[in-house]
Amino acid sequence: MSPAVVPPVGARIRQARLERGTSLRALAREVGVSASLVSQIETGKSQPSVSTLYAITTALGISVESLFDAREGARAAALPAARGTVPYALAALAADPGRRIGPLAAAGGRETLELDSGVVWERLGRVPGADVDFLLVTYRPGGASSGSGALMRHAGTEYGYLTSGELILTLGFDEYTVRPGDSVCFESTTPHRYRNDGEVPAVGVWFVSGDVQ
Repeated sequence: MSPAVVPPVGARIRQARLERGTSLRALAREVGVSASLVSQIETGKSQPSVSTLYAITTALGISVESLFDAREGARAAALPAARGTVPYALAALAADPGRRIGPLAAAGGRETLELDSGVVWERLGRVPGADVDFLLVTYRPGGASSGSGALMRHAGTEYGYLTSGELILTLGFDEYTVRPGDSVCFESTTPHRYRNDGEVPAVGVWFVSGDVQ
């Protein structure tokens, strides 16, 4: 995998935190992690796990999608139309047509996020104004959405299709083995966790829709 851009995830998180007037310690308390971890994430010294990333974005009221572009928050705040509407999408596209990812996103030229716990997200596309995470997700051997084993929950509806490897999905009190060709879908507010217990990467396409607000 050859990432086209390494987005400034920590800088975007810090920007959103300061815009909301939230202290580093207050954010850490709300997310349930140490202030030093939040500081390390903001300065790029540490990468968040999937569960920590969702917890932080939920606490700050931003979307995971916005982390791929440090300018997204400033542009969205300046747009008068409501999110999710056609005028909003058109205004967002007009504001910066270069941030539209598609209609074709060529292999090898897509933006990639390297997360903690052996997880990689590759951005497959973006339509301005849409609250959607459209991702190629890779769980390396031993990788998991939460290194601590904790289940995560966040806003939205989650759809996934596994193309190779094998994943264990813990969903509430149930556990499922997801194999190539299998698909999953559930409300993301249900506590859940993915892990790869195998010896080869688990790769699939994930689509999470829904506003964090």
